[in-house]
Amino acid sequence: MIVWSTRLFVGDKMEKKKEKVMASINNREAAFGVYCVAFASNPHNLFDILEANELLFPHYKKVNVHIVGLAKGREEAIDLVQAMILEVYQNTGKFDVRNYFT
Repeated sequence: MIVWSTRLFVGDKMEKKKEKVMASINNREAAFGVYCVAFASNPHNLFDILEANELLFPHYKKVNVHIVGLAKGREEAIDLVQAMILEVYQNTGKFDVRNYFT
C-alpha cells in the first residue's frame, strides 16, 4: 500500500506534474523517469530511492511504502534526499526522518 507524506518534497522538474504522477502511482500505472523517495525498508537506513515503476511489482501490494519525495530522474532524487536530510537535521539536530515526516 502506498502512503503519501503530508510533507511531500517535490523536485523542481516534477512540480508541474505532481498531481498527475501521484494519481498514476496510486492507480498502479507506469510513470517513466519518475523516482520516489520513501522511508527505507531497512530500519538502519534513512531513505530508499525507487523508480516509480518498481512499485508495480506484486511485492509492493503487500507492504506499506511511505513516500516522502518525488523527483524527475535519479540525479534530482539524490539532490532531493540531500535537501531533506539537511532540513531534518537543521530543524531537529537529529536524523530521525520517520518522526519528522509523519
